[in-house]
Amino acid sequence: MNNTPEQSLLGKPAAYRDQYDPGLLYPIARADKRRELGIGAQAPFFGADLWTAYELSWLTPRGRPVVALAHVTVPCETPNIVESKSFKLYLNSFSNTRFASPEEVQARLRTDLGEAVWRGGAGSGSVGVRLLLPDAFDREQVHELDGINLDRLDIECTHYTPEPSLLTAAFDEQPVEEVLVSNLLKSNCLVTGQPDWGSVQIRYAGPQIDQGGLLRYLVSFRNHNEFHEQCVERIFMDLRARCRPVKLAVYARYTRRGGLDINPFRTSHPLALPANVRTARQ
Repeated sequence: MNNTPEQSLLGKPAAYRDQYDPGLLYPIARADKRRELGIGAQAPFFGADLWTAYELSWLTPRGRPVVALAHVTVPCETPNIVESKSFKLYLNSFSNTRFASPEEVQARLRTDLGEAVWRGGAGSGSVGVRLLLPDAFDREQVHELDGINLDRLDIECTHYTPEPSLLTAAFDEQPVEEVLVSNLLKSNCLVTGQPDWGSVQIRYAGPQIDQGGLLRYLVSFRNHNEFHEQCVERIFMDLRARCRPVKLAVYARYTRRGGLDINPFRTSHPLALPANVRTARQ
């Protein structure tokens, strides 16, 4: 598979199709960016990309529209991501298509997304898909990421492209366990340059990370062009190399675009996936 971000429909006019078309999905291999980060065939992390689709609708056999939310879990072991605009166009193709039941829609999503993200891999796998119909909307929570808020620090910031040298840790002191959060993560789309706004949570055990340096480092992504999944893996790898934690987990929640939000989670050790609960900005 030779799909590149530049060949995708990002930043280009696209006709909206309203009849179901799984061919709209555009997978992009993770491998190229991972090689850039020094990640080999066996990544030093576990995790998943948690997607939320807010604009999903289809027709019943009698032609009445149905609306739903979809929570999608894509394992980070998949060889591909799905480019987000293609995902949006694919979901839109359900809008004037008749399906027998929500279960049929869920099965189509699971099959189509699974085929796209596992395409070209040595094996096959699945993705998680959970549909929420309107009678469950009230149970959707809003909650901010838990942890010590780095944004309380009144620091000077001068770097706006990723600068790993800002990361330091107290290697000669007692190790700690803590959870740090910031709402100041911003990067830009790899292709269009449009802004991506996010919040990030860093959970670790090991030498205590300098909080001011960590916040400056997170702010340094501000003019950086990269997809969400790649930014989180870059943060993980830089923290791993510079601060040498015994355990590390990085979780980012990005605001939605085109009715979709993408929330990558990477952990050095087996850890339950976080609940896919949106923040206020999402």
